[in-house]
Amino acid sequence: MRVEDNAIYRVKALAELLDVSRSTVYRAITSGELDALKIGTGKGAVRIPGHSVNVWLDACAERGYADFVEGGQSPESADDETAEVA
Repeated sequence: MRVEDNAIYRVKALAELLDVSRSTVYRAITSGELDALKIGTGKGAVRIPGHSVNVWLDACAERGYADFVEGGQSPESADDETAEVA
């Protein structure tokens, strides 16, 4: 999946597009994996440039290959839809 490099996304819209939680997007921003813009002063507004999304998705794909193909991890055990709820 690739998004338009020139697009700008809100956290909620990006989370919906990728079918992940907003917390996942915020964690990626906080960890430095996903670049974000702060627009305005004070609290401001968080926006994510499309080119940053593509860089992040490429890094996720590389981690997936390393873990699931080279590392032998089970993708089923990592998938949040199949994870058991404690």
